[in-house]
Amino acid sequence: MELMEAICQRRSIRQYRDQPVNDQLVQELIAAACLSPSAKNRQPWKFMVLRDAEKDQVAQLMEAWCNAQGQDIPRYAKSSRYTAGSIRQAPVLILIFCAPDPIWDIGDALSIGAAAEHMCLRAEELGLGTLWILDTRYAAPEICRYVGAGTLTLTCALAVGYADEAPPPRPRKSPEETILRFNCSV
Repeated sequence: MELMEAICQRRSIRQYRDQPVNDQLVQELIAAACLSPSAKNRQPWKFMVLRDAEKDQVAQLMEAWCNAQGQDIPRYAKSSRYTAGSIRQAPVLILIFCAPDPIWDIGDALSIGAAAEHMCLRAEELGLGTLWILDTRYAAPEICRYVGAGTLTLTCALAVGYADEAPPPRPRKSPEETILRFNCSV
């Protein structure tokens, strides 16, 4: 598969088949992440691979956070319940952490984003579906305590499995809509 083909075909997968993902494939995703660019070559990422009851407990902690918010749950976080269902359905959940460092927060977040994207594209190439998850952040303190992450910060997560859906492409802005200035050469 060519890179541009993987970029065009990649989708956020929320429904997964009941089919395990072997350890070697998960290790290939992590290897791809480790090859991504990072600010000042800090390589701030730390990965934790969860399956079965551990993964389901993360989903339960997210649901508990939603329940605790009641009617006051912020609009941007309402997807957390649905995301928890996707986590339960996926055979693998990869939590992505970094060490907190206020000087490097933005650079580390950007670097982890690049690592997550490398994982998503490699997964597409390997025939796997992924869901890049921010919703774990809302229950991050509880999740970090549960998995024993110590002082690490939970940045995001990635659900991984064999897709049981084929969503159409989401609407995207054209490149022309995103360019503020393009100083063209003659």
